[in-house]
Amino acid sequence: MEQLPSTLGELKKSDWARRCSPDRSVKDELRENLIAKIRSGERLFPGVVGYEDTVVPQVINAVLAKHNFILLGTRGQAKTKLIRMLTTLLDEQMPYIAGSEIRDNPLAPLSQQAKEQIAALGDETPIAWMHRDARYVEKLATPDVTIADMIGDIDPIKAAKQGREIGSELTVHYGLLPRANRGIFAINELPDLAGKIQVGLFNIMQEGDIQIKGYPVRLPLDIVLVFTANPDDYTARGKIITPLKDRIGSEIRTHYPHSLDHGIAITQQEAWTKRTGGIAVTVPKFIREVVEAIAFIAREDKKIDKRSGVSQRLPISVMESVVSNAERRALVAMEVDTVPRVVDLYAALPSMTGKIELEYEGELKGGEAVARELIKAAVGRVFTQYFDGVNVGMIVKYFERGGALKLDEGTSSADMIAQMMPVDGLFDKIAPLGIGVGESDAMRAAAAEFVLEGLYAHRRISRSEELGFMGEDRRGRQEESPEENPQPRNKRRQQFN
Repeated sequence: MEQLPSTLGELKKSDWARRCSPDRSVKDELRENLIAKIRSGERLFPGVVGYEDTVVPQVINAVLAKHNFILLGTRGQAKTKLIRMLTTLLDEQMPYIAGSEIRDNPLAPLSQQAKEQIAALGDETPIAWMHRDARYVEKLATPDVTIADMIGDIDPIKAAKQGREIGSELTVHYGLLPRANRGIFAINELPDLAGKIQVGLFNIMQEGDIQIKGYPVRLPLDIVLVFTANPDDYTARGKIITPLKDRIGSEIRTHYPHSLDHGIAITQQEAWTKRTGGIAVTVPKFIREVVEAIAFIAREDKKIDKRSGVSQRLPISVMESVVSNAERRALVAMEVDTVPRVVDLYAALPSMTGKIELEYEGELKGGEAVARELIKAAVGRVFTQYFDGVNVGMIVKYFERGGALKLDEGTSSADMIAQMMPVDGLFDKIAPLGIGVGESDAMRAAAAEFVLEGLYAHRRISRSEELGFMGEDRRGRQEESPEENPQPRNKRRQQFN
C-alpha cells in the first residue's frame, strides 16, 4: 500500500505534487480521469440503466468541456443517483492542510488560517487525506435556505474567544459551499432556492468572492457545481435567475425507461426481492413484466398528471409489496417456497396510490379505482404478448357453461392446483409462459391464475369483487366497487364463474 505524505515537505517531493498543482482544478481532475476510464474501456456510471445512448453521452460531454451542468427531469429518473456517481471520476485520495475547514490545497492555500499555518510551520505543516466519497456535498433546495447555510456567517463567539476583529476572515463560520471546496457541490430542486441565494451562487461562480454581513471575503473556490430540477418547477414553484442559468454550461434532459426491458432491469436491480427467513421467493418473468407495465401505462393514462410524472420508484415499491404478500401467504400456509401471483398485485395497491398524482377525472374515480384499472390494463397488455393467436376457447367455454372456481388469496399452491384442475385446458395453456409440467406447484398456480386474469382483462370472462369471475353471458353486470363492497384484504377471493 502506498505511503501517503504526512507533511508539506514530503508532499512537495512526491508524485502528488503534480496532482495538487494550482493549475489542476477539480474540473481538470474529472476530465483527466474520465479520459483514462474511456480509453481503458471501463464502464461509466454502473447501475444507471437506459441512459447509455442518451443522458450519459451528454454528461460525458459536459465533463470534457469542464462545465457546471443541470439535470432536468421529473421525479424518479435517477438524477441524484447519477450525480452522486460523479465521485468515481475523482482521484481516490486528496491531500489538504490538516485542520482546514475548507480543505485548503497544501500547494495553493486559500484561507487565512491555512496561510498562517504554513507561514509558521513551513514544510512541517501536517497534511491530512480525504477519500473521494467525502468530496461530494449535496443540498436539497428549500425556500428557507439562507445565505448563512450556503455561504457562511460571522461567528461572534469565535471572534471573542480568539480576540479578533468581528470582520476578520478567521471569525467566519463557513457554510456548505466553501466546505465543498475542491469537490463536487450538488443542489437538488434548484428552482426552490430563493433568488438572493442563487445570486450568491452566481457570485461564487463568476467572481469568486462573497460578502458576509457586509464584510467582503475573497474565496475563489475550486468547485464543480451540479444541479437538478423538475422542468415544470421553472414556473410552478420558482425559477432559476437568468445570470445563474447563463453560467450553467450544459442543460441535460433525463427520461423514464424507453423500453420495458430497461424498466425491468432497473426494478430488478433496486427492489429488495431476495428475502431472508427461510422462504424461497421466485418471481416469474410475466409478473415482472406486469409490474413494469403498470408504470408504463400509468405514464400514458389521461387520469394521471403528466407533469408530476410516474416515478420509477412505483414499480420498485410494487414489486417489494408483491413479494411480501407472497411471502406472507407462504408463511401462513407453511410452505418453504412461493411464487407471486396476480392477486398479490391487488394486495400491493397501497404502494401505488401514494405515487400517482391524479387529474380531475382521476380524482372523481379515486386513487384505488385508478390503480385497479392500471393493474387490469397491464395484465391485458402482457397477456397479449404471450397469447396473441393462442386458442383459449376451451377455458372460456368452461365458464360460459356455468363452471365455477373460487380462489382464496391465502390458498396454498397445492390446493389452488386442485381447485383449478376441472377448468378445461387451463394447464395446457400455460406453456407460452415458459411453464412446463415439471415446474413447482407454486409456479404453475401463478401461471394459471395469470391466464384467467388475462382473459378477464380482455373481457372474455367477467369478474366482480363480490361474485368473482363469471361467464361471458353475465358480463354486462356492473362490477361493484371496493367502496360499495369492502372486503378485508386477507379474505379477498377471486371467483370464476
